[in-house]
Amino acid sequence: MDFEFIRSYVPLYAEAAGMTLRISFLGILLAAAIGLLCSLVKVFKIPVLKNFVNGYIEVSRNTPLLIQLFFLYFGLPKIGLVLSSESCAVTGLAFLGGSYMAEAFRTGIDQVPAIQSESGLSLGLTKGQVFRYIILPQAVATSVPVFCANIIFLVKETSVFSAVALADLMFVAKDLIGIYYKTDEALFMLVIAYLIILLPISLLCTWIERRVRYAEFGNSDTVRGK
Repeated sequence: MDFEFIRSYVPLYAEAAGMTLRISFLGILLAAAIGLLCSLVKVFKIPVLKNFVNGYIEVSRNTPLLIQLFFLYFGLPKIGLVLSSESCAVTGLAFLGGSYMAEAFRTGIDQVPAIQSESGLSLGLTKGQVFRYIILPQAVATSVPVFCANIIFLVKETSVFSAVALADLMFVAKDLIGIYYKTDEALFMLVIAYLIILLPISLLCTWIERRVRYAEFGNSDTVRGK
């Protein structure tokens, strides 16, 4: 293992990690928004849009992200729509993640007891107010574990972005291997970089899940009277 080589290329990996985080943040943010909108369409069974959303979810979840990126990067220019590598990456991640987020939100909404909606309506709240103040907060809390799992999944999916010439972590690793044949060193730095990104996210998600669980069911020490 050439540690001098590793030391000299750490800044390059740090820059690529910044790119990966930026793409991940934008893509996941858009995916959450798309997922919420799609889940609302499915829950409220909006005509026409419901069929469109079902079709989108099936296409998104049953095609690889790499194929979706190829369509965006190489296919769209054929009809005159040219996207940059970064735009393709964000769009592809949002397109894939939106379908997973939609199912997470829908499951959370379905788990809210119907009696709570009925109670809200009986108190004079409108349907919109019932959804905003009663159903949505509980649905989001219930969806936290799946939502966190989707975030980690989507961050790991960024490893295919090098296929559309985006200078992310995988692109840098492949580039160094191709130029210097330092396979062990390049892959070692790649693994460490993803661990540095994903481990804090995983720990943060675990902490959020624990907080949500305590908020919903109460701290076990409190229940025992301690």
